[in-house]
Amino acid sequence: MRNELMSLPIDAPPFSWRKKEWEKDLKVHDWITSYHHVQESDEKAFFDVILLGVPLSRSSISASGASEFPNAFRRSWEGFTTYNLEEEVDLRNLSVLDIGNVKMHVTDVALCHQHIKEAMQGLSALYPDSFIASIGGDHSITAMLVKGLKAANSKETIGILQLDTHLDLRDTKTDGPTNGTPIRQLIEAGAVKGENVHNIGLHGFFNAPSLVEYARDCGLNYTTLKKARMKGIKETVQDALKDLENRVDRIYLTVDMDVLDIACAPGVPASTPGGMRTEELLEAVFEAGLHPKVKAMDIVCLDPLKDTAVQTTVKAGTHVFLSFMTGLLKRIKR
Repeated sequence: MRNELMSLPIDAPPFSWRKKEWEKDLKVHDWITSYHHVQESDEKAFFDVILLGVPLSRSSISASGASEFPNAFRRSWEGFTTYNLEEEVDLRNLSVLDIGNVKMHVTDVALCHQHIKEAMQGLSALYPDSFIASIGGDHSITAMLVKGLKAANSKETIGILQLDTHLDLRDTKTDGPTNGTPIRQLIEAGAVKGENVHNIGLHGFFNAPSLVEYARDCGLNYTTLKKARMKGIKETVQDALKDLENRVDRIYLTVDMDVLDIACAPGVPASTPGGMRTEELLEAVFEAGLHPKVKAMDIVCLDPLKDTAVQTTVKAGTHVFLSFMTGLLKRIKR
């Protein structure tokens, strides 16, 4: 297993916490296993979740330090316990392996994207029964992650649940493989059908008419935040998942942190007013975690360099991950 992992474009985590299992009360950094601490004899052990950092932001349309989030995410673990009081579950009952970060080139974005695809394809093959959670990085990484997932599961149909302020359907001919085009890239590549995409959270003045027209032409499903609130965030997510489960073999969740209101997430490259409240996003990802066909996810477009001194957005991003894991654990217990 170690030789197979070493052949993938992945570096071990740049730092790690010493995992603890014996204490009554654990922090997140005590719980998650770093690849540094995996013994060769334990490498084939099953892990419920494989955690992958994807530190790329050079492909962002706007200036972005989202490449800094994977490590900021890891540093934030000491501020969270593994116990979710509201759901009365302890995440220590999930086994999570932090496999490290995808290797990045300083200037070659195309090579970075190729590495992301190869890493996802390889991990999907090595850990076919594990949930893969990727921590970005800008939203361009989603196209590469899903393409890697598709390459490893070529006979399966993939659907996408997207929580986002933007459609991410810009013209690839003029914009290229950026954070504004990942969904269009996947549709044009035939990796995902437009009808198998559900975008929830669109609001305000941040999507051009031509993009809405393209969404309608390809059958993409989208629900504005206003309509989602009228129906209920929980119910909206449940209905989207119910529609996808009848169409696809597996569902990929992508969470663009700019779906949050600027007051809740100042540390994103494209912060906007009128977005989701933090508790709404946490409710949405928890519901996604419960669904048996949601088998991979990413969290993208979170820039720690733009965040507040108390790391408002970084903490929100970590909370999103932990809320999804809560749903995943409850799913497994069922």
